[in-house]
Amino acid sequence: MYKLFISQPMKDKSEEEIRTEREDAVKEAKKALGTDDVELIDSYIPDTAPKDSVEALWCLGRSLEMLSKADIAYFAPGWSNARGCKLEYEAANKYGIKVIACADEKGV
Repeated sequence: MYKLFISQPMKDKSEEEIRTEREDAVKEAKKALGTDDVELIDSYIPDTAPKDSVEALWCLGRSLEMLSKADIAYFAPGWSNARGCKLEYEAANKYGIKVIACADEKGV
């Protein structure tokens, strides 16, 4: 069983857009892994949109805590333009968590 963490930009997105993107990410991760044996680490916490940098940093801390429990991290489109996603990407790579990163505007 793979434990899956999803990193995605959430700024200016509705809850429906976020949830739809997460469902797509799970499908893509299962396809990439060649298995349905994937458990989602639910890192989306509704109604916690950060209002300032302090709250954003708190959210990042929570995300990194959840990322630490993952076997694999999926980075949704636009991740390389979002500061929190970029930090999660660096952490996953530095701590040996397998990464699936969508190509986006920068071609990453």
